[in-house]
Amino acid sequence: MTPFLAQADADGYLSVHSLGFAEESTACGAVLKQVCREKVSSSMCLYVDWNLSSTSTVLGLSDGSISTVAVREDQLQTSQLWMAHEYEVWCTVFDTYQPHLLYSGSDDCRFSCWDLRESPSMPVFQNAKSHKMGVCCIAQNPVNSNILLTGSYDEFLRFWDLRSMSKPVNSYSLCLGGGVWRVKYRPYREDLVLAACMHNGFAVVRIGEEETMVVESYEKHGSLAYGADWQRGDCVEDGSERGRLVATCSFYDRLIRVWEPESLMVK
Repeated sequence: MTPFLAQADADGYLSVHSLGFAEESTACGAVLKQVCREKVSSSMCLYVDWNLSSTSTVLGLSDGSISTVAVREDQLQTSQLWMAHEYEVWCTVFDTYQPHLLYSGSDDCRFSCWDLRESPSMPVFQNAKSHKMGVCCIAQNPVNSNILLTGSYDEFLRFWDLRSMSKPVNSYSLCLGGGVWRVKYRPYREDLVLAACMHNGFAVVRIGEEETMVVESYEKHGSLAYGADWQRGDCVEDGSERGRLVATCSFYDRLIRVWEPESLMVK
């Protein structure tokens, strides 16, 4: 299956690229080829996520709305568009286990869940009390479908128990400092999380049954910590120690670094 990359930009365009190899004999390595590009909104696109089957994307928009866009060969078609929040939608992600559900976080401090089987989509829940500032990011546990993480400008990483879907429980909160802009679970692992904490660098968080803590901080960027992810190519489901590399990037200095957390090195 050909890998695809979705790109959403501040001009309201959604682009889909395929990953291929350079045809020229003098070139080497992989190249991105644009498959399709459409203007999907007059507002800024702030976030994009694929569904599990890579047949649809969901977009968070600056006017508070959410849009789902179907990807059909070389065409993009808006499936649903609705006003979901009062302010910017910073993140919106599909549920990995139930693709008819998606979650959203906004500058209005709301953390919400939507059922796409209804048109327009109906809220399964809307939590407006837990986050003291805007909700920046959402990540679903790769092993346990009932656990979800949210990050907020209020500097807290929150753990959510979704077993009561209509009323999720904030089971635990951990202050990371600086505003939690991105969180990423280590692939196939539920005990390690990488976080981009804006004014406080990057953090590796170890999640334990008795204690959850920051085991490493990384502060070698000179600007806002904005993007973070784990290496995925070497990760396998058996829980082996491969795939320890991470990539982090910062905003104003346009810097990307690839590094290995010292806390995970084999001693």
